[in-house]
Amino acid sequence: MSITRDEAVALLEQYIKNEKMRDHCYATEAVMRALARRLGRDEDKWGIAGLLHDLDAELVNADLNVHGLETARILEEKGIDPDMIDAIKMHNEQASGAPRSLEFHHALAAGETVTGLIIATTLVYPDKKLSGVKTKSVTKRMKEKAFAASVNREIIRECEKIGLPLDEFVTICLEAMRGISNTLKL
Repeated sequence: MSITRDEAVALLEQYIKNEKMRDHCYATEAVMRALARRLGRDEDKWGIAGLLHDLDAELVNADLNVHGLETARILEEKGIDPDMIDAIKMHNEQASGAPRSLEFHHALAAGETVTGLIIATTLVYPDKKLSGVKTKSVTKRMKEKAFAASVNREIIRECEKIGLPLDEFVTICLEAMRGISNTLKL
């Protein structure tokens, strides 16, 4: 069974109360839709997976030993597409107990991770607006390990496993996030 975007947003609002976490999910949805367009994949499937990927973050208190598994349970009970559930589980390899192996897995993991680096880069700009951020600024920050230290650069580099060089990947993701800058208030 498929899930509509409206149903996915209702789920997000039911399970995620923190506004910044919701914004992260909306950013990930935008990124995943853009990646799906670029790679010729199902935009709704990829976008909704991005929107719901952190559905259990507050339920499990972001415990990486179980994060993603509760989301999978919730979505399985609703009869959601198993490919979406699999990609959501696999965005956190620690809980899934297996390495990412499919394009969808790598896209979601890299896509949701790069949103943090893009937002952190945006917040050091004087106007704190996505419109002023350049791809080069984000890729330069990739090399600065102390900057947004919690952002795993190796996961972002999984973009290469879906056939996108880092510069192109960051450009796609940055443009996608600019498209929802009002939602993100950036």
